[in-house]
Amino acid sequence: MKKELLIGTALVSTLGAASVAEAVTATMSGNHQTGLEFDSPTGGSDTRAQINDNNFTVSLSETTDGGMTISSSFMLLNEAGGGSSDEDAGFSLAFTDGSKLDVLNAGNASGSHDISVPGSAGAEGVTVTTGNTAPTGLDFMTGSTVFGVEYHSAADFLADGLKMSFSASTDNGAASGATYGMDNHFAFGGTYVTDLGDSAVTVGFGYSDSDGAKTGTQMTADEGGVHVGVSAVTGDLTVAVGFADGDSIESTGTATNDVQTDGEVVKAGIKYVSGDLTFNVGVASGTAQDSATAGTAGTTEDSKDVVSASVSYAVASGVTAILGYTDVDSSDEGENDTTDGSAWYIGANMAF
Repeated sequence: MKKELLIGTALVSTLGAASVAEAVTATMSGNHQTGLEFDSPTGGSDTRAQINDNNFTVSLSETTDGGMTISSSFMLLNEAGGGSSDEDAGFSLAFTDGSKLDVLNAGNASGSHDISVPGSAGAEGVTVTTGNTAPTGLDFMTGSTVFGVEYHSAADFLADGLKMSFSASTDNGAASGATYGMDNHFAFGGTYVTDLGDSAVTVGFGYSDSDGAKTGTQMTADEGGVHVGVSAVTGDLTVAVGFADGDSIESTGTATNDVQTDGEVVKAGIKYVSGDLTFNVGVASGTAQDSATAGTAGTTEDSKDVVSASVSYAVASGVTAILGYTDVDSSDEGENDTTDGSAWYIGANMAF
């Protein structure tokens, strides 16, 4: 009940804080990326396909007489799988002290602070067995519902160079069905920035905890966990590493086959900028043990080892040519995956 009252109060404050205005300020941004992908699966025939990634975002904002900025946005996108839209954004309130409050579909404060680890900038992907639940991202266990809020502190929170975020969400009140439904979450995360000699060092960390149910049954291991990462920028060189460990609920492709997963992942990457050229190299190694959502923890291991690289060339302002490569070696329940392999991508991105 406390979470529902918090969300309701924040939303009412959002809508009632601004003075009456003629119209808000609207800006537009987006990108058009298209290219060719060449797949070479371990146990199948080579394939090729055109990959499109088109996004169009409208951002809305206005500032009250008291100096608080209220903003929101919506996005239209048209990717390889077909057209769709993302119109469930809430409101953001930016206060004069530098802090910010996100209301509705706010997200998870732990995931807001995961370190960006360089990897291929291309749009290539390698398909693995559907049942393989090994993670490759640092935010794999940071679920939340749209009925939530997230508070972002101003800079230098408690210490110079530290920013923190805190989030909470609750469920929609509906009875749990055949697939896992998240009831609520609490999370916090932080980013600490400092100088170490000639390098700018950023440390990101987070913790998330949530619970949910499936057909009225609580999980024996809900989503939640920790992550930490470090990024160092020295001139044109960026080096980053990250680690995450936690539990998540993953879909294996059918409505009744969600599984609970105990996983961890290690990532590392390098980015180097030389004039109009950008070179990226990244590796990720994830493992997981999965089981039925209300069953005994799994004992056999899924794994994914990913190596990726790319070269990007700035052809003109906002136009980038990309050559990318990714190789995936994976196993499902301790057995080699015949659908892993490698993929190339060549294309271009136009951003505005």
